[in-house]
Amino acid sequence: MRHSTGTKDGAPDRPVAAGRDRDRDEAFIRAVYDKHGIVLLRVATGLLRGDIHRAQDLVQEAVLRAWRHADILDPEAEGIRPWLVTVLRNLVIDSLRARQARPPETVDTVLDEMPGPEHVERYLTGKVVREALGDLSLQHRELLVHIQYLDLSVAQTAQALGIPSGTVKSRTHLALKALRQALLKRGYTP
Repeated sequence: MRHSTGTKDGAPDRPVAAGRDRDRDEAFIRAVYDKHGIVLLRVATGLLRGDIHRAQDLVQEAVLRAWRHADILDPEAEGIRPWLVTVLRNLVIDSLRARQARPPETVDTVLDEMPGPEHVERYLTGKVVREALGDLSLQHRELLVHIQYLDLSVAQTAQALGIPSGTVKSRTHLALKALRQALLKRGYTP
């Protein structure tokens, strides 16, 4: 007997068979996280201006959506990554829209350990860059995350975002220019 459990947002869940193979489900989820988890977390964190907790939640939701399609998706294939990034991007956009009415509560991260000045310098530089990225449009942040943080090629970024390579190049140029301005506004010289 097959039935669908459904989800809280009304989207159909993957069909559930009586006595479904939990090991297979766990192996699928583990394979997706092992192969793509770090990349997805970097993308989400970059798009969410460093909000690691929301990023983790959205990555988890993207993996859950992949699991719902486990019968047609291969977690080991490179072709799944653009699909996952697109799903994650849409989740980020939905999350940002939902939170526009109420700004997120932010708490600065406190360093538990300070091993040396180079760690503090790297942390402060990262914080300034994350804040400057926050001044950019979502479109520009997204491009810079793909090109700079994920070290994807122009062609890979174009495929992941579904835009032409020439558009990636021109938008990346504009995004870097906007980032430089945002850094200068903060007194940081790139």
